[in-house]
Amino acid sequence: MLFVGAGVSLSLGLPPWSELIDHMARELGHEPEAFRSYGSYLALAEYFRLQHGNIGPLRSWMDRQWHGQHIQVHQSRVHELIVQGGFELIYTTNYDRWLENAFEHWGRDYVKIVNVADLARIRPGATQIVKFHGDFENDDSIVLDETSYFRRLEFESPLDIKLRADVLGRSVLFIGYSLADINIRYLFYKLAQLWKAAVPGLPQPRSYIFSAQPNPVQAAVLAQWGIEMVSSEHEDPSQGLVEFLESVVPPRPDRSAQAGAGTGST
Repeated sequence: MLFVGAGVSLSLGLPPWSELIDHMARELGHEPEAFRSYGSYLALAEYFRLQHGNIGPLRSWMDRQWHGQHIQVHQSRVHELIVQGGFELIYTTNYDRWLENAFEHWGRDYVKIVNVADLARIRPGATQIVKFHGDFENDDSIVLDETSYFRRLEFESPLDIKLRADVLGRSVLFIGYSLADINIRYLFYKLAQLWKAAVPGLPQPRSYIFSAQPNPVQAAVLAQWGIEMVSSEHEDPSQGLVEFLESVVPPRPDRSAQAGAGTGST
């Protein structure tokens, strides 16, 4: 089971969160540097929502910026390896469509899951791409500000219930995440607690997180939650991730065959 974070999308050249915050500042009439000093990214997004009433226009801007014509997913070795990995389940906290586009480009079947209605579309043999923090095609699904994040951290939504069922008995590989992200660290903690509550006394299946650089402190902290750090010392984090995935994804003989004949479902 694969968990895909923002670092994977950044490897395509997508804008970082700081660019989104600077756009919010300009829309609200603030100087970007001063605006960033007023609170966390989540708090600033919350303030933006309170001032505008909804995130529709912001979501539209993000959608355009995150899907620029200059972005070429077929040139991303990371995305190619994810598709080739044969993962039955892929959870992502990214809003963009590049995972889905990659599956379509390399002709692999998938089903996108954003809300409970999508669960009826699950079919054998199709990779489930679960948009855990929402999708640009549905404003209400987007987890962006403090309120939506706090709601997500309650772990009571239908997608949370699905996650509980999916994670039990499986190893999870996390890629594209910052070890400083408190939200993903809370997810690590919560998954460990869910396992202990569901099957007390039995060892939790080992899960893994890829880190661009070794970090013995973080490795020790994550180990208590059943997560083993796999690190790279490559100067380029994206290339380090490529080399790691190449070491775990079996090579396929059909890399160049029939790209673009996708059977994906949205």
